Amino acid sequence: LRDNRIELVRASWHELSISVSDVSLSDEGQYTCSLFTMPVKTSKAFLTVLGVPEKPQITGFTSPVMEGERMQLTCKTSGSKPAADIRWFKNDKEVKDVKYIKEEDANRKTFTVSSTLDFLADRNDDGAVVSCRVDHESLNSTPQIAMQVLEIHYTPLVKIISSNSWPEEGQTIILTCESKGKPVPEPVLWTKDGGELPDPERMVVNGRVLSISFLNKTDNGTYRCEAKNPIGRNSTEYVLIVHDVFNTLLPTTVIPSLTTATVTTTVALTASTTTSATATSIRDPNALAGQTGPDHALIGGIVAVVVFVTLCSIILLGRYLARHKGTYLTNEAKGAEDAPDADTAIINAEGSQVNAEEKKEYFI
Repeated sequence: LRDNRIELVRASWHELSISVSDVSLSDEGQYTCSLFTMPVKTSKAFLTVLGVPEKPQITGFTSPVMEGERMQLTCKTSGSKPAADIRWFKNDKEVKDVKYIKEEDANRKTFTVSSTLDFLADRNDDGAVVSCRVDHESLNSTPQIAMQVLEIHYTPLVKIISSNSWPEEGQTIILTCESKGKPVPEPVLWTKDGGELPDPERMVVNGRVLSISFLNKTDNGTYRCEAKNPIGRNSTEYVLIVHDVFNTLLPTTVIPSLTTATVTTTVALTASTTTSATATSIRDPNALAGQTGPDHALIGGIVAVVVFVTLCSIILLGRYLARHKGTYLTNEAKGAEDAPDADTAIINAEGSQVNAEEKKEYFI
């Protein structure tokens, strides 16, 4: 062996050692050690030299990439022996669907390995880190890595957020238009029902925020928020419905208490006053709304009606009796007006027993 990189380390009758520095692929081969005795004794060993892969490089990326375009990234390394292994990762998550190509170098001892990652650009990939990792036994478990940060341009994504899910008359509502895109979208445009905002004094736009104060039914409609950047434009809509205030003021459980006014107005004035006073004095002011109990107003109304009917019955009976008594007296006196004396008047009187064809009785 005649090479300046080969040195004799130890020489004795029992051992002969050499060292080889700056090992190259040409050092690979069979080495023989001979002991010149009679006969000569020899020992052989085969030296294998590993080819260390070069640092990988990623090609095929042009910045920026528009959303929806197809991207083909290629990772390549050469000089490996045996052929190196290439793996792809996106944000530390391995990508399996790749193409792997292995080619032999000109020296016919080492290999050039390449792998291609093919995918469609998506807005979710913006800012993602794509890495190519080369594994080889000569690297002592320390892989070589090449990285590429993706830059994806895409149209704005627009969303409207409302500050009030149940807007009512007189309130204020704030609509926020969130727009995300790359490049950053320009200031948004607010419209109502396809036209400009009708009341700039109450409908104030501050950047991406639309504030509407003192809501009323004329504010009902469809509000559109539109955002654009050099890639394109996008919009979204929000339907505003202003609700009446009184729909949510009182629960339905308080409605029965209002029926007392209808009952008492049908009764006489004195009875109505007594009933209302009684109902007011009996009602417990500390009673909770919705508690079940006797309806004192209804009971008072019924009592008043009974008293009214009784009075009417007494009056009608009195008038009936008085009318019959007058009729009797009138019949007794009829026909006695021209009589010269009392006896003749009684005889000539209509209804007297003398001229009567039948007997008649009168109740006095």
